[in-house]
Formats: sequence, structure tokens, C-alpha cells
Amino acid sequence: MTANTQRILLIDDQPAFTRLLNLTLQRSGRYVVREENDSTQACSVAREFHPSIVFCDIDMPGIDGGEVARQFRSDPGLARVPIVFLSSLVGAKESDRDIGGFPFLSKPVSIEAMVRCIARLATA
Repeated sequence: MTANTQRILLIDDQPAFTRLLNLTLQRSGRYVVREENDSTQACSVAREFHPSIVFCDIDMPGIDGGEVARQFRSDPGLARVPIVFLSSLVGAKESDRDIGGFPFLSKPVSIEAMVRCIARLATA
């Protein structure tokens, strides 16, 4: 892992989805990726993993993405970690805007869109 390697945390209740993103992102060699499919564990996993960026589904059982984001913002160690929502609840035309102050991408999400988002947040 180099100094420029981004640590990406994927939070989504669909293991097949996170696994595909994980494999694709890691194949580039620029990212270290961790998956979490249980939203109730998101903050504890993030505290241990120290992500550079979090991609989080909105509609999940347990706690939804909005609550995950609130927990991150209330945790001093996680409050500054960028969160990007992933959702099939919004269309591609609305994608790349904000939901509650958080950027979001529409599912199905392309790897190219994720890479652009990572690059934009890494330079912010």
C-alpha cells in the first residue's frame, strides 16, 4: 500500500454488490477495500479500518444510511470521513448531487463514477 492508496469502506446489505465493487476497485491497485453488510456494525468497522471514504447504501435493514451517517458525524474519530450515499431510490439524472449534504451515486453505479467521486473527494 502506497501513501496515495485510498481506504474505501463499502456499507451495503447486499453481499454480492459489495463483493463485486470490492474486487473491481482492488484490481486497480489504488484502493484497499473493506465490505460491511451489517449496517449496525458500520461505525465499529470504520473505527478499526480507518477509511478514507465511505460508500453507504441508504435503504438497509437494521439502521439505514442516514442513521449510519449521523453516527459517523457524532463520533470524533469518524466525523470528518467523507460519506457517499449509494441508492437505487434515486435516478441517474439526480446522481452526483447531494442528499442531506452528502453526495450520492445512483445504483447501479459504474466503477468509473465511483473512481471520479473518490478522486474528487480525495482532493477536497
